Amino acid sequence: MASRSEHLTPLDHGIWVIDTGYQRPMFDAAYLMVEQGRAAFIDTGTSLAVPRLLEALDAAGLARDAVDWVIPTHVHLDHAGGAGALMTALPAAKLLVHPRGARHLINPAVLLDSARAVYGDEEVLRAYGTVVPVEASRVVSSADGVVIELAGRALTLFDTPGHARHHHCVWDERSQGFFTGDTFGLSYREFDTPQGVWLLPTTTPTQFDPAALRASIERMLARQPQRMYLTHYGCIGNVAALGRELLDQLEAVVALGERTRQQALGPTERHAALTAGLTTLYLQRLQRLGSTLPREQVIGLLAMDIELNAQGMAGWLDTAHQF
Repeated sequence: MASRSEHLTPLDHGIWVIDTGYQRPMFDAAYLMVEQGRAAFIDTGTSLAVPRLLEALDAAGLARDAVDWVIPTHVHLDHAGGAGALMTALPAAKLLVHPRGARHLINPAVLLDSARAVYGDEEVLRAYGTVVPVEASRVVSSADGVVIELAGRALTLFDTPGHARHHHCVWDERSQGFFTGDTFGLSYREFDTPQGVWLLPTTTPTQFDPAALRASIERMLARQPQRMYLTHYGCIGNVAALGRELLDQLEAVVALGERTRQQALGPTERHAALTAGLTTLYLQRLQRLGSTLPREQVIGLLAMDIELNAQGMAGWLDTAHQF
């Protein structure tokens, strides 16, 4: 008999969204897909989220050996940090990961060093817990266009660089939806208004590439999806209109970067200019959507994203010669 989990919300098409508990409620999601008694997880959250994912299996009435696939969209720790610990609990599962990311889940040392460089040692341990390696024999590398099956249900992998070069998205023909990781941006439920949801592109370190991101978004939109399953956060519709808004904001981010580059600022001044510019952009877009949240609350909710997006833009500006 299925049990209940307060962190689990059933959607249509045999899909469940799991709040992983990272940072704050409804900030970071993993998804459980169930088809004819078999299951797949898409994104895992951090290692601290694994008990919630296993609770989701219990809530769906499934045994641990009913899981065939664990599919992180990319290897950033809020999406894949729990992959190793989860795999130890799932004896029949294979881990399907982008080929550029596979080695980092088999040996997460470089991944952890990169995270520590951004966040610091204490924050990495607090936020992500202990990252467990995945046994190499259980890892399968994806390829663009490859189709896997979950009890006959077709899932197609799309190579989607722009946020990270080790990013793929999962197209589910049944639901006519993509599991987008970070490629289709961020949409936090606190910012929903009667006019709809707000979506913003993420430019976090260290592989932000706006041209590649635009191409990935346009390629996904060409499928005419009915819904997008975002890691940050949840399932959203009205995809065509939101896609146009996302691309428009991406263009505004590139323009902000170009203006900042032309000022030839030092690192500290440039970072201040980027954070100020992003804050203004986000506040303007939210106001356009009819948000009535106080400025201080908006900035508080977006503080981490503003900081990381500015860092990612700086990395891009340091390596890009043309816009």
